[in-house]
Amino acid sequence: MQILELHILQSFPVSCLNRDDVGAPKTAVFGGVNRARLSSQSLKRAIREYAADLLPERFKGERTKLIVEPLAAALQKHGVTDATVARDHAKNIADKLAKLDAKAAEEDAKVGTLTFLAPSEIDAIAADVAALIATNPKTKDYEKSLDKSCKKAGLLDGADIALFGRMVASLPSLTLEGAAMFGHALSTHRSDNDLDFYSAVDDRKPKDDDAGAGMIGTLEFSSAVYYRYAALNLGLLADAAHLGKLTPEERRAVVDAFIRATLQAVPGARKNSMNAHTLPGYVLGTYKSAGQPVQLINAFESPIRPKSGLLDESISSLTAHHAQLKKTWGITCDADVALPEKTLAEFCADLTRHVR
Repeated sequence: MQILELHILQSFPVSCLNRDDVGAPKTAVFGGVNRARLSSQSLKRAIREYAADLLPERFKGERTKLIVEPLAAALQKHGVTDATVARDHAKNIADKLAKLDAKAAEEDAKVGTLTFLAPSEIDAIAADVAALIATNPKTKDYEKSLDKSCKKAGLLDGADIALFGRMVASLPSLTLEGAAMFGHALSTHRSDNDLDFYSAVDDRKPKDDDAGAGMIGTLEFSSAVYYRYAALNLGLLADAAHLGKLTPEERRAVVDAFIRATLQAVPGARKNSMNAHTLPGYVLGTYKSAGQPVQLINAFESPIRPKSGLLDESISSLTAHHAQLKKTWGITCDADVALPEKTLAEFCADLTRHVR
């Protein structure tokens, strides 16, 4: 496996970046103590949106239940002029891709599960179906070839699908393993949630009426240094089902956007009331031409107990653990670069030059 790995240490102040079902910061027990946690899902969502801003022509995939209208519009674009006919066929296509939601009203037709498609795939499906409809308006012969239409289009504008993958239960041949891998971010040290008591004043309440607040409540928060891990299977990314139709230079641009987004994107929970948008304090980036993904989280299985700050001691523990793994297990890295020893541009260039 040709693999690019990012080992990230990032300090966040008072925050609730990823909430559970009761609004509290997510946690996990690791090394026998409670840790702050960010789910991989929350990180991937932020990264996907950030990458789309960096390279919009490649990151156009949408995960949605509302695929009927885009399919109907694409069918009309390709010559199905009757809007009713286009919509009927769009609903049939949607049903084959993800099963229509039987509870949805006719005017709000949607599928029952989120479906991840790129605009080029929708366009390719519509072009093929429209061609069949032109010869036989009642045809349903396209039902077994929707996946072929998608694959013919390729993921030229669906790099997010190639990176993060998709699961299509109704049409398994469209299921795609993502080339990117993520771990849940964990604090390098013990971390317990705390409570923030807040009050709000009623602006129209006479000040001499009483001094009480108009509303009071509590919110949970935490602060921590997190270890974050992300990896990218470059061999898988370049295969025909993923980004094989792109040139090596175009794939490098995708990987560059992925690296930058992974390092800089932050989940947006409570971004207005607890804005905790920071940048990583340390990043170790590696490229291995052969081998397996290996997290360095066990550098913190024994939680950091600092005499001063948490970040510096976390960096020392991470680098020592990495050196030990390379010595003990014979792990070799073709490239081994770090921030802030290099600039972000230099860091990305050193890693993306291995993309073929």
